[in-house]
Amino acid sequence: MEWSMFFVSIGIAVAGYFIGDGLKNFKNPNAKSLFDSLNEDDEHQLIKENDVHYFIGISREDTKSLIQEHSDIPHIIIGGKVYYPKDKLRKWLLNLGE
Repeated sequence: MEWSMFFVSIGIAVAGYFIGDGLKNFKNPNAKSLFDSLNEDDEHQLIKENDVHYFIGISREDTKSLIQEHSDIPHIIIGGKVYYPKDKLRKWLLNLGE
């Protein structure tokens, strides 16, 4: 009986948090939620050239051909090594098929 009341109270507290967060952003639908703020780190994260195929989800050879065919892929060079900004690469891939 004691554990069930504990879990019920935790559930009510969590529900209250999410309802309060929703009401806080009621008049501002473009406000960032808790989950969006967790993804903010992607904006400044860099992917090494050797690891970009993991992010794209294709083989290493296919990634090399994609990079050779599309010179406009967003990248930066630091100390002779090529890095790809994760957020810009994601947006570039979404616009690639259009």
